[in-house]
Amino acid sequence: MKARAKLNSDLTASRVITTPIGKLTLVVSSKGLQQVIFGAKKLQSAKRVSSKANGFLTQTERQLSEYFAGKRKKFSIDLDISGTAFQESVWFALNKISYGKTISYAQQAKLVRKPKAFRAVGSANGKNPVAIVLPCHRVIASDGTLGGYGGGLGIKRKLLALEKKF
Repeated sequence: MKARAKLNSDLTASRVITTPIGKLTLVVSSKGLQQVIFGAKKLQSAKRVSSKANGFLTQTERQLSEYFAGKRKKFSIDLDISGTAFQESVWFALNKISYGKTISYAQQAKLVRKPKAFRAVGSANGKNPVAIVLPCHRVIASDGTLGGYGGGLGIKRKLLALEKKF
């Protein structure tokens, strides 16, 4: 899968973890989590990984494990992501969607004060570099269908079912 957002230049570490939805590759810098990539990706890491970056990898892995076990409903991980101002507003609005709930792309567009920009919201969600942590899987089409998802609709269904279960 191609990178969904610009990686900041100070990439320091990555780790592949196994989850109930398959392997995820976590990418961090010394400032925080940069990407959650669906699948196992071998990435070039810095020769010396900072203890801060290692800490972010461990923290992210632990919080994702808690999430998949139904014990975590919100993430508290420092993020080191970048996009356009609009993309960032869309990504951070995802935190306003309650665990186990869904909203439409049109509702999310209203959250970011761009009520007619639901297609642009969908596009920005598709470029969310830290899926699951910023829960774009909770956004669906106005007619109740799932819409799209960077990890595939099967994974989106599994994430929504997981949240419904807990």
